[in-house]
Amino acid sequence: MPGHVKAGGSKEADPDPAEFLWISDEMKREDGLKPYDAKKSVWVPDGEGGYDEAMIDTVDGDKVTCKVGWEPKTFKSAQCMQVNPPKMEKFDDVSNMTYLNEASVLWNLKARYVAKLIYTYSGLFCVVINPYKRYPIYTNRVVNIYIGKRRNEVPPHLFAISDGAYQQMMANSKDQSMLITGESGAGKTENTKKVITYLAMVATGAGKKVEKKVSLEDQIVATNPILESYGNAKTARNDNSSRFGKFIRIHFTQSGKLAGCDIVSYLLEKSRITEQQSVERSYHIFYQLLQPYGDGICPEGLRAKCFVSNDIYDYIYVSQGKTSVASIDDNEELEYTEDAFGVIGFEDWEKFDCYVLTAGVMTCGGVQYIQKGRDDQAELPDISIETFAGKAAAAFGVDAAAMVKAFCKPRIKVGTEWVTKGQTVEQATGATGGIARAIFDRVFKWLIEKCNDTLIDASLKKANFCAVLDIAGFEIFEYNGFEQISINFVNEKLQQFFNHHMFVVEQEEYVKEGIDWVMVDFGMDLAAAIIMFEKPMGIWAILEEESLFPKATDKSFEEKLKASLGKLPVFLKPASKTD
Repeated sequence: MPGHVKAGGSKEADPDPAEFLWISDEMKREDGLKPYDAKKSVWVPDGEGGYDEAMIDTVDGDKVTCKVGWEPKTFKSAQCMQVNPPKMEKFDDVSNMTYLNEASVLWNLKARYVAKLIYTYSGLFCVVINPYKRYPIYTNRVVNIYIGKRRNEVPPHLFAISDGAYQQMMANSKDQSMLITGESGAGKTENTKKVITYLAMVATGAGKKVEKKVSLEDQIVATNPILESYGNAKTARNDNSSRFGKFIRIHFTQSGKLAGCDIVSYLLEKSRITEQQSVERSYHIFYQLLQPYGDGICPEGLRAKCFVSNDIYDYIYVSQGKTSVASIDDNEELEYTEDAFGVIGFEDWEKFDCYVLTAGVMTCGGVQYIQKGRDDQAELPDISIETFAGKAAAAFGVDAAAMVKAFCKPRIKVGTEWVTKGQTVEQATGATGGIARAIFDRVFKWLIEKCNDTLIDASLKKANFCAVLDIAGFEIFEYNGFEQISINFVNEKLQQFFNHHMFVVEQEEYVKEGIDWVMVDFGMDLAAAIIMFEKPMGIWAILEEESLFPKATDKSFEEKLKASLGKLPVFLKPASKTD
């Protein structure tokens, strides 16, 4: 998406990445001149959640007077943290620093970030800070720096982690997985794309090249524009936020040659299809369909083929928030999407079916039912091809009268008999939105299945895989729907899994080996909240139960939550503004 470079682009030499990867000699000299006293240099709280560097002046019991700049301030001794020597300034692995306190870690990350070094190791992990600009550290020149190198031979980088996974897979014949996690806008999807590109490039050197029009590695990389068009949207914090999770497995042969790829998707945020908050946008594909580039895609033009106008405000489902994003050129993105369909090998009719069904989903928002007479029965008298209902039916390839009848007077099975049920305007409108969301969800899942079919080379035998897990980011909105709380829950579950395997299991190993070690609790404070969701009568169970009752309301759901979970210390009842 934003930042894609088309194949056959610039032939210029790759820029020198040195300043973005290595600390210069000049920086080292400047850092060495920094004032430092091993016994007196400390970090102290700045009162705003951060830390200032200070020099201890006097110590009186547990009270320490420090000079912050030239101003004397007094702190408790427990608040003062030791500063690392200047030789450890901008250290590439914080786990190797002499003093591993919070202030030292944060300062090291900040100092490296300011010096344009966005990757830092922390033991087994690689911490990335998003610079929100493009650095020349993902070029072929940089790939060649990392291929086949040990981690301590090259500066911290995502490619070093990727190459380590590939080498481990080859050496031990064991599958490898990389977890890319962080809040929304941290850069998870961008880094996932870089991992896939790197592994595809590294693995194509092995074995004989098969001459064909489009290489497998090109096809794997080309899945990104399609999945991002249908699964990414603008949120309050990120212009190109993945609103679904994906687990991508890249398969290799015994000799390490690329054998294919498959994708598993999780939790597509369906509510965004029909409603958005004021600062957000729906999925990119809806806005791409109305762009002028589509006029040259097919003889009659894409908009005519999809039965849509050129005004996004005709479509209420996708125009409740922002309709354009400064950092994204929708016209150009449609071109990338169109190219990607061709690279992966979609037939023209498959591609246009996707476009037309997607247009039908946004057209459903314009269907307005009216109340028939004094009863509450919904009806739609005009269903000609000029109406939204007629256009939606044409896009879905169904008879307009039959479609409207299904929404207004659906047939339901009662016992062994079928009966016709009357629907109010509100119910019919809700049903239309539900079908629109379900169609988009099925199109998205079909796209992934189709990509998976194309991305496996049947002539090669799969031995092992390197996988990447990239899930939607943690966010707290003004209004938090079911999907977002599910995303946040999954993020926290992953964090606990990560903590358990990297810290708890490691500490247990220390104890087994007889090392004198005091067990430390690493971020398990939210485990109680997870249990509250998952326990037999927890939030998920109560929500599922309420969903089965036809007359359940938000109020009845709230009352059940309070009755079942109200006494738990992690369940906080909402307080009134006047309390």
